[in-house]
Amino acid sequence: MSSHAKDEVIVVGGGVIGLTTAVALAERGLRVRVWTRDPAERTTSAVAGALWWPYRIEPPEAARGWALRSLDVYEQLAERPEVTGVRLVEGVMGETDPDRTDAWAAGRLKGLRAATPEEYPGPVGLWARLPLVDMATHLPYLRDRLTAAGGVVEQRTVSALTEVDAPVVVNCTGLGARELVPDASVRPVRGQLVVVENPGIRTWVVSKDAAGEIAYVFPHAGRLVLGGTSEEDVWSRAPDPAVAEAIVRRCAALRPKIAGARVLEHRVGLRPVRDTVRLEREPLPDGRVLVHNYGHGGAGVTVAWGCAEEAVRLTASS
Repeated sequence: MSSHAKDEVIVVGGGVIGLTTAVALAERGLRVRVWTRDPAERTTSAVAGALWWPYRIEPPEAARGWALRSLDVYEQLAERPEVTGVRLVEGVMGETDPDRTDAWAAGRLKGLRAATPEEYPGPVGLWARLPLVDMATHLPYLRDRLTAAGGVVEQRTVSALTEVDAPVVVNCTGLGARELVPDASVRPVRGQLVVVENPGIRTWVVSKDAAGEIAYVFPHAGRLVLGGTSEEDVWSRAPDPAVAEAIVRRCAALRPKIAGARVLEHRVGLRPVRDTVRLEREPLPDGRVLVHNYGHGGAGVTVAWGCAEEAVRLTASS
């Protein structure tokens, strides 16, 4: 049994799930340390777009509940966008019929309507006002908020969860859980992005063409994040120039101003997809407790606060 204080928690993983969970724990008075192999700026979360909307996450019913709770938080954070990185931005969810929008969204999101042909060139689109998160600002915000609550972030490489010596360990390792748990059901879905100068676009758009290729445009200060890809079981983190060209071409078909925009950066992230999010409490033989919170696919930002609060409840039950 660990000799540490009973209120000590170590969160393994320093992406958006790990940092949000750590903040939720620390602000409830627990002594929290985050162990992360990479600084937040080099995690998969740093690559995210990141628009609030459940994507590549199971099970849908639970994910929607976590997403709606997170929406409550993001709407509050959007009151200070320069500090939190969260803004409420209007845009179009393509190939989404407002008349068939699920009740979970229609009952909570205000101002949903059909997009006009000028707003979206596709056959049908849903106009909505959603949180859009600038991860370059949001991840440092979470880290600072954790520090203000008494938590600390330590850059450490963990080779096995059993070596983490604390009464409560929270596993927020994303794709790393494949080796650390180990859990072979966690697999990568590769996403490639292109960051370009913003030629004056203020609204976001998400689309999928007849061939199933996705395209999205997310406006941030001075830049646009363009995507993307959804490549199953691909581990490469190297940007593919041909894929980048195709991304820009698809996005320019949606927003012609993008054609010719200067490319600032290429990004690749591996979404930690699992058949279902693992959010559960596992008692260990030595009396300690391991809480799992991983497998959020492409919706880590979208469900971060809802899952963090559930992880807090699982920690408290220990």
